[in-house]
Amino acid sequence: MSDIRKELEKRILVIDGAMGTMIQRHKLTEADYRGERFKDWASDLKGNNDLLCLTKPDIIKGIHKQYLAAGADIIETNTFNAQRISLADYHMESLAYEMNLAAAKIAKQAIAEFNAETNNTVPKFVAGAIGPMNKTLSLSPDVNNPGFRAMSFDDAMNAYYEQVKGLVDGGVDLLLIETIFDTLNAKAAIFAIKKYFQDANKPELPVSISGTITDASGRTLSGQTLEAFYISVMHAKPLSVGLNCALGAHEMRPHIEELSEMASCYVSAYPNAGLPNAMGEYDERPEDTGHYLEEWAQEGFVNIVGGCCGTTPDHIKHIADHVKNIKPRELPVMQQELTTE
Repeated sequence: MSDIRKELEKRILVIDGAMGTMIQRHKLTEADYRGERFKDWASDLKGNNDLLCLTKPDIIKGIHKQYLAAGADIIETNTFNAQRISLADYHMESLAYEMNLAAAKIAKQAIAEFNAETNNTVPKFVAGAIGPMNKTLSLSPDVNNPGFRAMSFDDAMNAYYEQVKGLVDGGVDLLLIETIFDTLNAKAAIFAIKKYFQDANKPELPVSISGTITDASGRTLSGQTLEAFYISVMHAKPLSVGLNCALGAHEMRPHIEELSEMASCYVSAYPNAGLPNAMGEYDERPEDTGHYLEEWAQEGFVNIVGGCCGTTPDHIKHIADHVKNIKPRELPVMQQELTTE
């Protein structure tokens, strides 16, 4: 924790871009996803990107190294859906721990190789990516039964607990609860993290938390305002809180400004490459993304910047180049209540 905090005091850190976008460039087939080990698996596996940590680890490591070469200070593990709730879609619940362990080791190895090949001495960090799950604790999937829930809080917590164990055992430097659209899911992840470190009798790793605003209303999918979301997660004492995904940088700006004014911790922002077009693809040019985030940095809104859906190493290079000489947002001095005897 002390290492990344020291870096955040000195400069704006850059987090990597989209893993899925880069995987799509490889045009992998069903056979590629299966590999030899899962060639006879009963269900289709194409699209299970987290499985590639086991079947195509060199591809995942190569993507990490591309982002490192582009200037990323923080790379995320390829584990966005690597917990048993989401993996149930592929009947792979039993592989959750193994996937997270492998993903963390791949990312650490990518940094080690990058440092050796480039003589890099600038600290690089691995963030264990913890996604929002494909089920929600706050909303019913059945319009005819508003009180129905597809899983319990304990179901979510236990799935996250297993994921956290794999990431920590694999050597991640921090844990990133990201793309939060339901804060109750995030609370299950926070609880799992706290419980794991208490059970393991280990010092806690820093935790970063990143929500997602779904439209111009400034609310999460489950209906929280940005302020309510922030208040709901601050008990975790996160290293950083921020926003990612959903909106492009142009639409996200007012929400990042609002968050920067209220946050007592560091602030992160890694938007999509604009909004998707009619084909679901992202058209925003890397230089445009870089200029948007440069403006946020100059305004003193951010400490960590990067990209989400549609962003590539080119986007990350432009972002890194645009913010490298800008001072990071300063943490506010929190007012202490004076007490008298």
